[in-house]
Amino acid sequence: MAKLYLSKNYIETTGAGNKAKTDVEKILSDLGYKHAGLMPTTYSNKIIGFIFTLTGILKMFFTIEENDTVFIQYPFKKYYTLACKLIHLRKGKVITLIHDLGAFRRKKLTIREEINKLNHSDYLIVLNKNMKEWLTKQGYSKPMVCLEIWDYLSDSENKEQKKLEKQPIKVIYAGNINHRKNKFLYSLEDIILNWKFELYGKGFDENKIKNKNKFTYKGFYQSDKLIEEVCGHFGLIWDGDSTAECKGSFGDYLEINNPHKTSLYIRCNLPLIIWKKAALASFIIDNKIGISIKSLEELNEILPSISDEEYEEMKKNIKDINKKVSSGFYLKKALAQIDILNCQ
Repeated sequence: MAKLYLSKNYIETTGAGNKAKTDVEKILSDLGYKHAGLMPTTYSNKIIGFIFTLTGILKMFFTIEENDTVFIQYPFKKYYTLACKLIHLRKGKVITLIHDLGAFRRKKLTIREEINKLNHSDYLIVLNKNMKEWLTKQGYSKPMVCLEIWDYLSDSENKEQKKLEKQPIKVIYAGNINHRKNKFLYSLEDIILNWKFELYGKGFDENKIKNKNKFTYKGFYQSDKLIEEVCGHFGLIWDGDSTAECKGSFGDYLEINNPHKTSLYIRCNLPLIIWKKAALASFIIDNKIGISIKSLEELNEILPSISDEEYEEMKKNIKDINKKVSSGFYLKKALAQIDILNCQ
């Protein structure tokens, strides 16, 4: 009854999606999971990458035995259904961790097509209770457990956080900041009154910033460097077209998704600001590690009203969650729940 995981070719490993996946593989390895196929590769050539990934899946068929468990991260592109079928032919079981649902945001699959694919898994690890409810509503009925929040592995540590009395309050935003995903950034400076905004990432047109006293663009930092050097009061979780609410396909997706940047902010010891309807809002409020808002305009009133005592409690709680995400706590917890289900 071996525990295995299926890896693949990663064109690059610094982006948020692949960083999450390689962190998962490191945590699985620490738990004693072995490679079901080949070791992960990082070929930039898509044809070579395809060959290595497919070869790993075929090798897996001869590696696994009856009652073995194989962990797969979804989406696994064209290979997911094939991999699941091969595992079941060998009388093994599949655990699937969902990173992204193509039917919800990208519309690359119909909902029925996605549910049919996921039905090849024996157990699902979903990101949060909202995603679990959505999948149940769409007809998925197999066992599911919630990850809660992404773990985030890094040897870097942050020791640069400000105290609240050092005004004005500085809000940090980091990640993929292309116009299509984060159109709201281009109207944000118009609503900032008594706080400052600091932006990190690729793809932003700095020439469009007029109020550089309130809005600073720092460019791209590698995540380890950001963890070590960023200095601010809050990290912002917001996507979409508008500062009034999270709109558009990327904004709507926050209602069932766990943005990886949330865990990056936690590793930076930054308390969090999040849209009230986002799936992670309840985690942030329940753990007292930040605030939830309806619109970004509210920050002009809310931020000055936070007391030193409230902020220090958020910082203390963030450090506690930081220890958990840096150790793989949340994936380990989800896998322990699946072990219990598997024994029933």
